Amino acid sequence: MTPEEQARVKIDQLLTDAGWIIQDYKQINLSAALGIAVREYPLKSGFADYLLIINRKAAGVIEAKKVGTTLSGVENQSDKYSFQLPPKLNCHRKPLPFLYESTGVETCFTDNRDPDFCSRKVFSFHKPETLQAWLGQSDTLRGRLQLLPEIDTEDLRECQKEAIAGLFDSLKQNRPRALIQMATGVGKTYTSVSFIYWLIKIAGAKRILFLVDRKNLGEQTEKEFKQYVTPDDGRKFTELYNVQLLTSNTIDPVNKVCITTIQRLYSMLRGEAEFEAENEQASLFGGEQENQQTKDVVYNSKIPLETFDFIITDECHRSIYNVWRQVLEYFDAFLIGLTATPSLQTFGFFNQNLVMEYPHERAVADGVNVGYEVYRIRTQITEQGSTIQSGFYVDTRNRQTRAVRWQQLDEQFSYGGRELDRSVVAIDQIRTVIRTFKQRLFTEIFPDRNHVPKTLIFAKDDSHAEDIVRIVREEFGKGNEFCKKITYRTTGEKTEDLIASFRNSFNPRIVVTVDMISTGTDIKPLECLIFMRDVKSRIYFEQMKGRGTRTINQTDLQTATPDAQVKEQFIIIDVVGVCESDKTDSRPLERKRSIPFHKLLQDVAADVRDEDTLLSLAGRLVKLEKQLNDDERQELQTVAEGKSIQQITRDLLDALDLDRQITQAQQQFNTLSPTVEQQQQVAEILINQACLPFDNYHFRDLLKELKTKNEQIIDNVSQDVVLQAGFDTTARDKARGTVESFRQFIQENKDEITALSILYNQPYGQRQFTYEQIKQLANALSRPPRNLTPERLWQAYGQLEADKVRGAGVQKLLTDIISLVRFAMGETEVLEPFSVSVEEKFQQWVAGRGFSSQQVVWLEKIKAYIITSVRIEAEDLQEMPQEAFQGYQLFGNDLMGVLDELNEVLAA
Repeated sequence: MTPEEQARVKIDQLLTDAGWIIQDYKQINLSAALGIAVREYPLKSGFADYLLIINRKAAGVIEAKKVGTTLSGVENQSDKYSFQLPPKLNCHRKPLPFLYESTGVETCFTDNRDPDFCSRKVFSFHKPETLQAWLGQSDTLRGRLQLLPEIDTEDLRECQKEAIAGLFDSLKQNRPRALIQMATGVGKTYTSVSFIYWLIKIAGAKRILFLVDRKNLGEQTEKEFKQYVTPDDGRKFTELYNVQLLTSNTIDPVNKVCITTIQRLYSMLRGEAEFEAENEQASLFGGEQENQQTKDVVYNSKIPLETFDFIITDECHRSIYNVWRQVLEYFDAFLIGLTATPSLQTFGFFNQNLVMEYPHERAVADGVNVGYEVYRIRTQITEQGSTIQSGFYVDTRNRQTRAVRWQQLDEQFSYGGRELDRSVVAIDQIRTVIRTFKQRLFTEIFPDRNHVPKTLIFAKDDSHAEDIVRIVREEFGKGNEFCKKITYRTTGEKTEDLIASFRNSFNPRIVVTVDMISTGTDIKPLECLIFMRDVKSRIYFEQMKGRGTRTINQTDLQTATPDAQVKEQFIIIDVVGVCESDKTDSRPLERKRSIPFHKLLQDVAADVRDEDTLLSLAGRLVKLEKQLNDDERQELQTVAEGKSIQQITRDLLDALDLDRQITQAQQQFNTLSPTVEQQQQVAEILINQACLPFDNYHFRDLLKELKTKNEQIIDNVSQDVVLQAGFDTTARDKARGTVESFRQFIQENKDEITALSILYNQPYGQRQFTYEQIKQLANALSRPPRNLTPERLWQAYGQLEADKVRGAGVQKLLTDIISLVRFAMGETEVLEPFSVSVEEKFQQWVAGRGFSSQQVVWLEKIKAYIITSVRIEAEDLQEMPQEAFQGYQLFGNDLMGVLDELNEVLAA
């Protein structure tokens, strides 16, 4: 046969496999099947190699070429055929919409109904049923993608909105592959569920495949779909669309989302009836996967190439695209990759189309992730190994059965650190590490704790994990529930139940794993990672570190660890030097632990702006931000001229970003290859701009004050002795000191703090406070060294002038500060709660006005608002629609005048 004839034999087989009936033109029988491919169909000029007929009407053509022919130049030829149709030919539409070019080895397809249509490679031909369904649609998938909206819903973080926007732009441009890089713990799965919802609802996606690394991550993904509340409809995702987590090799035709592993998908394409679930337990990370041969696939009519419109690959990495590439490329679908750790191969597979880049450092700066510090434990045996002299008896253990027998060494036995826990196990090395961890845990690593933080230990293999579990229980003197092993060889308890307990319950406190929880698994309360194994893969190491980066709210954290206050970072305990090799992209921000915060601030203000200093400052700001309340954050933002702590931290990290420096230099100097000097000039500009807020000494002082206020020094060294036990005779002196400090504060700040300035400088009837001004005053009072609160001041006045103080000890309202200041200024003879004075003024005002009983009831509500908020404005009333409606009914056009008068009378 000629090369052309060989190609047609292969094309015939591909068409037959896809459900087409092949006929010669002279034997044409249009009733033979739904889809008929007619060879050598005569046109106005020449012949079509194949004319595709669906339900007796022409729908497309195939241009056949010999193997090795490049198909990009053939597209015009097949397109031209669709315009050379005989006048009497019955067509679905003209020109014919479906155009193929094929050598039998390579096939390209064009749907000329698409906007800006272009050909794309496909594994084989589409089934005739599929083309018939497409003909019945008013628009194509790529046409409907143009309708995707801008997503700005409240449930999404800014980085998630940015990722979805980048993806949608890519899809509208008909780019077949897109890569989303988001740091571990940011919420890649939630982001995916969000954009999947819109792809189904707006773009009309037929079915979407979500590929995971292993089975337990599939269960986690399914749970995310079940919990997702659609932002526009309010119902759960699974109430609107069917989601299937594959536990068998059958795809339910009614589902919209299919979740599975690529291992099972490959088994299904091979036509295997069953696939053991245990084959989905192991992660695809690691050298064994990378050394496997490529997974070749053949066409499967039960799972045609058009089964999925979109394929999302979660935790994608190098080995998927080397070993499993053909499995992904089998489908005629958009490919969307999700990863925290892309490699060069990953970028290459996705055609360098990175639609979102959100690294670990930026996630930490935004408060989406927490950073980490490294605590190093080095032992002699770990690094140098050891020697056992001949004549000693030693245990020998079978690695698989763990059966032990006693044996006397007949010659000296030496081993190095690399052989530990593989060919030799040094029990005391494991014990020394665990004992050191226990001894330093509450003195150095987590000095303010009594409970062991949730800790994950990475072991070398299952046998090593067994040894670690036993020794942890012995050294901590705890039972089985305290420390558990979770590996692929865990028996008895279900691994998913163990993971759930580790995530949600008090026990276990420590879990030992090999690969089971190394990637993807979400354990938010985790605060400590112990590496007792080395990791060669940079990507894998990043994924393992990612187990600790998740943020968690205080309530959930304290459910797991009662004495934890806030998760501001996690600790990596490095036993084997895993952090010292050049494999990691993310890095701890803290570089100068020994330099105090106030010194870092002063150094930056004095133009000390090296990388270590700025990274350390960024790390301290991230921790401080987590300890602040909303009022303190707002106060800092005001002093920093509108910049939040998170924005300032981001600016510091961006200024140190090498890629950003190069890009800026390219723009500034109008060159693609800026010199080192040009890059340094730009770096200096970026760094100086990022450090501008620290030139403001008010901002630096406020940072130091808030840092001091929000932390305590724990003295574990000094011993205390009892000097006296009895009633305090100096209580009045302390109260007098408190009151004096308060009066001194008022005098020093009467022109600086707005609320004090109003009280001192405005006539009595013209004083108009705002709640924000009262908060500013309260915050200033509460800072060191005065540390004054309304409760403490009220108590002090009660001790000194009990006959003039009313309601002492029960003050809870911030507005009571007004009463305290007035009393200190001598404006009032009696110190009474703000609510009491407001009530008295209200009764006097109402008595002379002749209001109806309904009007008085409504005014009582407004009075209660003023007691807690100082005054009421029109904007406040808009936030209370029911009260606003009643007010306009009762007072009509006089309403605003009544409110102004009430503010003046009650809050003055």
